[in-house]
Amino acid sequence: MPQEVIEMKKSDTGNFARNNPVGRFISRNAMILSALIVMGIVLSLISSSFFSSANVLSVLRQASTNAILSMSMAMVLIIGCIDLSISSSLALSGALCVIMINNGVPIYLALAVTLVFGAFCGLLNGVMAAFTDIPPFIITLATQQCFRGAAYLLTDGRTIMCYDDTFTKIGAGSFLGIPVPVVIVLIVLVIAAIILSKSKFGRRMYAIGGNKSAAVYSGIKVKKVTVIVYVLTGTLASLAGIVLCSRTYSCQPTAGTGYECDAIAAAVLGGVSFNGGVGTAGGVMLGSLVIAFLNNGLNMLHVHAYWQTIAKGIVILIAVFFDTMKVEKMRGRKV
Repeated sequence: MPQEVIEMKKSDTGNFARNNPVGRFISRNAMILSALIVMGIVLSLISSSFFSSANVLSVLRQASTNAILSMSMAMVLIIGCIDLSISSSLALSGALCVIMINNGVPIYLALAVTLVFGAFCGLLNGVMAAFTDIPPFIITLATQQCFRGAAYLLTDGRTIMCYDDTFTKIGAGSFLGIPVPVVIVLIVLVIAAIILSKSKFGRRMYAIGGNKSAAVYSGIKVKKVTVIVYVLTGTLASLAGIVLCSRTYSCQPTAGTGYECDAIAAAVLGGVSFNGGVGTAGGVMLGSLVIAFLNNGLNMLHVHAYWQTIAKGIVILIAVFFDTMKVEKMRGRKV
């Protein structure tokens, strides 16, 4: 009898994890949630002010740019591609927005033009990725350099300040006590979650990433989906550029340098596979929080920037290692 009770409890627990959205989320992201809890405990022991409202809001505000970029990176990784140009697109879009505002362009028009420009940058990547045999890695590595060079040309290699009140409120303002960048991230999270988990388009993305050939044979317009995903990625990169520039009251040609690595780390830590076809919006957000906690913790420990770069490189290696192990395990089960 006790054994039957135990089996029933195990069954109930399993059903809860499968049927309850919160249970599924916890079950899928148990490892990264555990990592966040451990990091939180360690950092709170290092500094008693870590969980103060001021520090938490500051971390979330600073993490917003990477969170948006991580979601954009996750989109292309899910379809089995990659976009290394998002950090340069961020810098170029941010510079364009600031220069337009400083030259008297109405703020909302400047924001709209910036987002459209980011979408156009994504369109360039998407068309080349979909209609040529050049690997997306090479395509976006090339456009990364092109966009970065264009940012230098646009700014003449200088930092350009912007003190427009409406613009700076995007990065430095609050809504109901919540930093505006965090509100923007939450909106992006909800939209991304709906696209990935509730829409036909999202299912097509997973199908392409899981098996591109099978997706083609099933009638999915792979090239069209690829282009649209890259357009979404470029739009999110430009949104991240707006948030970053408004938070720092400026644009500079070096803005976002190396951010694509943080985005990759956050996405893979959040459960997105380099092999495509796997990943959730919620997991990506948790991954970006891990990177934010890591950055904040290293700063609190006064770790030199060079060592911080090494630490994040190690995190990426560990994340990719576990992703590879998971893929090999799944292949073994299929065999």
